[in-house]
Amino acid sequence: MTLALPLRLERFPPARRAVALAFFVNGFGIGSWAPEVPVIAARLAITEQTIGFLILAFGLGGVLTMPLIARAIGRVGSRPPLLVTHLLAAFAFPALILAPELWMAFAAIFVFGAMFGGMDAAMNANAITLERHMGRAIMSSSHGFWSVGGFVGAGLGGPIIAGFGPAAHAAFVCAVILVCFVFVRRMARDDRGASPAAADAPATSSQSTPSHGAAGPAAMRPAGLLMAVAIGLFALVAMMPEGGAIDWSAVYLKSELGADTAVSGFAFAAFSATMAIFRFLGDDIRNRLGAVKTVRLFAFVAASGLLLAGLAGHFLVAIAGFALAGIGLANIVPIAFSAAGNVKGLPDGTGISIATAIGYSGGLMAPSLIGFLAEHIGLADVFLGMAGLLAIILALSGMMSLADRETEPR
Repeated sequence: MTLALPLRLERFPPARRAVALAFFVNGFGIGSWAPEVPVIAARLAITEQTIGFLILAFGLGGVLTMPLIARAIGRVGSRPPLLVTHLLAAFAFPALILAPELWMAFAAIFVFGAMFGGMDAAMNANAITLERHMGRAIMSSSHGFWSVGGFVGAGLGGPIIAGFGPAAHAAFVCAVILVCFVFVRRMARDDRGASPAAADAPATSSQSTPSHGAAGPAAMRPAGLLMAVAIGLFALVAMMPEGGAIDWSAVYLKSELGADTAVSGFAFAAFSATMAIFRFLGDDIRNRLGAVKTVRLFAFVAASGLLLAGLAGHFLVAIAGFALAGIGLANIVPIAFSAAGNVKGLPDGTGISIATAIGYSGGLMAPSLIGFLAEHIGLADVFLGMAGLLAIILALSGMMSLADRETEPR
């Protein structure tokens, strides 16, 4: 099997295009928010600490919505909650950008986080059932489209705001999300009755009823719940170095390695570029090696990159280290989400919602935790410590065998 970008048309049936487009939209919305942050701060005259609370409200909105999305998936499949959150996300963005007062901004960003977080859980659940239906991995490349969306949103946002103002940018983002919604609604797969629990249940006469009904709250098993939590913690450990590279790599290059402002952003650029590329390559690698070997290989590469960045005496070496870390971290979380979606003994959507909520909390905790540690031991030692964290990924990688269940033909 040759490794190639999975963009050939025969590998992209309509349902697959819908998943790719949903991931792109989610990343595009989050990326579009980034260049608006300083604009909102200046307009509302708020401090960096208040911005931190706004970002926390965004995360809380997403985390608190995910259990509700899980219940909806268990009843009607992932398609309806995906479409509802996608549609409302289009209007949540301009509501946030145009909020005239601080309390309105807090309310708007909570809803913004709820819609994009809920959409995240629903689109991951839809991708997991589509993986089982197609008989091959698609999760890594789906997250690759998220990275592309984030890059496009952040890249276009600044010039549009500078040239036409934040209101025009908000209208543009809303229009893009709505146009994409039309296509996602047309092509998204209805996955009711596609739960892993139903697929593995013994054949009985009751199997004629839809599996989402059989997998209701009464079907939840403690072992399945514990496994979903464990996979969520696995994803959390993987997402903390990712959050650290995103938020602190530029500060590290500038404050500890002497890079100027123009060069300091190259670390994040290198990290993002290699992550996006290897997310598109990740499905073929996983189909060839299996999920467990793939996670172990990429965890080793990520640890090597973080070690190189932490030990670097020059900013060019650190940039190379962050590029290597981007390769290594590209596919660990997507594989973990596939594994969470295949946990037995849980209602539809519950495993992936638990894993995403716990995993994304790592992204929320990373910036403040790293800032606290950096003041006491320095960022170089923080990145070295994150390389050590990946030993946990290696130790728990056996759980990722669940991610391979969807590659079995059904």
